[in-house]
Amino acid sequence: MGLKENLHKLKKKYEGKKMAPAFNALHTFLYLPNETTHSGSHIRAADDLKRTMNTVILALVPCLLFGMFNAGYQHYAAIDETLRAAPLANFFTMDNFLMGCITILPLVIVSYGVGLAVEFLFAVVKGHEVEEGYLVTGMLVPLIVPVDIPLWMLTVAIIFGVVIGKEVFGGTGMNILNPALTIRAFLFFAYPTWMSGDKVWVHGAVERSKEIAGGANLDAISGETILGSYAQNQDIMYSLQDMFLGFIPGSVGETSKLLIIIGALFLIFTKVGSWRIILSTLVGALIMGLIFNGVISAGWIEESSKFYGLMNVPFWQHLIIGSILFGAVYMATDPVSAAQTNKGKWIYGFLIGFISIMIRVFNPAYPEGVFLAILLMNVFAPTIDHYVLQGNIKRRQKRLKVKTA
Repeated sequence: MGLKENLHKLKKKYEGKKMAPAFNALHTFLYLPNETTHSGSHIRAADDLKRTMNTVILALVPCLLFGMFNAGYQHYAAIDETLRAAPLANFFTMDNFLMGCITILPLVIVSYGVGLAVEFLFAVVKGHEVEEGYLVTGMLVPLIVPVDIPLWMLTVAIIFGVVIGKEVFGGTGMNILNPALTIRAFLFFAYPTWMSGDKVWVHGAVERSKEIAGGANLDAISGETILGSYAQNQDIMYSLQDMFLGFIPGSVGETSKLLIIIGALFLIFTKVGSWRIILSTLVGALIMGLIFNGVISAGWIEESSKFYGLMNVPFWQHLIIGSILFGAVYMATDPVSAAQTNKGKWIYGFLIGFISIMIRVFNPAYPEGVFLAILLMNVFAPTIDHYVLQGNIKRRQKRLKVKTA
């Protein structure tokens, strides 16, 4: 007798018992549910929640693997700056990958372990089925945090994000905030020194800075992001190729814009991600960047201003630095917390991109504003849809009055 048959027998024993939701979740994860609709109208389709989540995870896996190589590369390049002279030759090495695995796999394990434990606990206590929504959240969380974030901090943030950002609203499909962004927001406001600065983006930089704090090689372990350098009006040591391909410090999944674009095309092709939200977010970011470039061209901001560095960034370059592209593809398109109407998606995405660059420029202490912008628009998404629907109703009423006149 196979595993599937044994699980079916055990499932009957758990029916009606307290632990039934936990067992059913394991059964559904391994196999398709053996339940069918017996009455009422329904739609037969090849996609379901689990397949949708698995599609997003497949789009994220290349970013995760690249992030492992990059974590190792940034670690060794911080020790030996000569490695940055030929990133393509020194990037895809086994040493880099092993160092990345040692650094990032614990983040993935903690993310899934703690998050799913909270999901199972709420399912058992409240007596509802475990939803597959956290499968994507568990993958996103390690990709949007610094590589050296302490695991206990990540644990606390995940518990907060899943409980406050999701379960208090009723679970998957009911939350108004993106759970992964709620987790990152908690980390930023609760532990700001671990979420910004020039040491948190390179594995081991904090420890090495303590070891050589009295030496002359302190700058050798600096891991300042490009946004941080622009915010401080510093010279940028990375080429446009490095920025696009991802050979730069940053969160695990945000650095390779090439892989993010490939993931975006995959999500659009599978109709999982909304191309309207992605495109409008990028358009909003470009327009805000153009406005700031115009301010610089008009001479309204002096070079000594703390806003000058990021205002002077070419408008198109905002898309290949920071997390604006990653946020637009994988975060803003969350089908639960995003706008639902087509016109609402255009407005929702545009405002995310517009506000992201505004926060990036006007808040040098936190130059990455895309995640705060998405959370803000998560709150306003229902309002946007409401006014779009009311506008449609009014136009139809006007057409009806014209026909009956």
